[in-house]
Amino acid sequence: MPHILHLGVGNFFRAHAAAYTQDSAGWSVTGVSFRSGTIRNGLAAQGFAYSLVIKDADGTTIKPINCITNMLVASEDPQAVIDAIASDRFDVITLTVTEKAYGLGPDGRLDMNAPDTRADVNGAGATVLGTLARGLALRTTPVTVLCCDNLPENGAKLAQAVRDFATASNLQVPDQITFPSCMVDRITPATTDAIRDEANDPMAVPTEAFTEWVIEDRFAAARPDWPGVQWVNDVTPHEMRKLRMLNGAHSFLAYAGILRGHTYVHEAIADPDLRSTTLALMAEAAETLPGEVQKQTEAYAKALIQRFENPNLHHSLRQIAMDGSQKMPIRILSTLTERQGKSSPALNQAIDAWVGFVRAEVAAARPLDDPRAEALIAACQSEHPVAALRALIDG
Repeated sequence: MPHILHLGVGNFFRAHAAAYTQDSAGWSVTGVSFRSGTIRNGLAAQGFAYSLVIKDADGTTIKPINCITNMLVASEDPQAVIDAIASDRFDVITLTVTEKAYGLGPDGRLDMNAPDTRADVNGAGATVLGTLARGLALRTTPVTVLCCDNLPENGAKLAQAVRDFATASNLQVPDQITFPSCMVDRITPATTDAIRDEANDPMAVPTEAFTEWVIEDRFAAARPDWPGVQWVNDVTPHEMRKLRMLNGAHSFLAYAGILRGHTYVHEAIADPDLRSTTLALMAEAAETLPGEVQKQTEAYAKALIQRFENPNLHHSLRQIAMDGSQKMPIRILSTLTERQGKSSPALNQAIDAWVGFVRAEVAAARPLDDPRAEALIAACQSEHPVAALRALIDG
């Protein structure tokens, strides 16, 4: 049976790639958690099976998922994870570890000055990139490494980051490894007790009915027959469409919605002012997209509004708001840069909303869920907080 090794078994993976793998012929997954054994323990107690709770405006469908057969925990046994990455048992290694786990700097390259990265290069840590590089350096057979996180040109960025770490650590990563880019899309809120009770499953995961996966067709070894995947030569236009229209709108709704007292996406999009700005932001973003997807943008915007309106999917604005210093450059600032000085009031409102959100959180002494929390707090306490916060994401 062909196998996938997946790094980062959170809700998104279990709602997206695992659901695709469930419907493919004969493939199974060994998962890896990096920080704790909580997910492994919960899944192991029920044979690694769980319920995917799919919600749309018409109701709920529960889909059993049992393609995960085992899980490793890096914090318990880092060498076991390195050995798994090196093993010829796996033809594909996939990742959903969130943007911040890649340790990239503003230039998109691995930040060699980051404390975690420096410690790992010196042998005193175990970052995702370091673990991956060490395992790949031991490979003797071809493998495909597929980044499934919301990074532009995610395959190329991951490949370069692995090479940067390998160079700094005197490792040699073989040439028989490919890093295709891909675009993933499925709104996946955090699990609640209500979802667990509805599915009668403590490990249940909620998601929407919509799902999309566009993958660069560049695999080094066996390729899963994931049904519904779009196999393309260039993911970039699709990735830009999603990051700039969906993710950009999500970030705006999160920050502006929280400031206006909303809790969930469906509440924020029902706010007439926020809805109007969201549509304007999508229109500004659409003007920057390549010709290949320009004809899709009007229908795509309408579909996004319908997805945001889903009353049965309680997607927390605070879940979207986390890690804003990492997300804003990708989701909003890159679009502004492409517009090259054109009037962009909605995109600028998104930045203002993020600045307002950070300042409000700091003023209320609420902890910031952001890898640059200390720098954000210092900026808020500076003589010119708005300029200081803008400078942090302007790079």
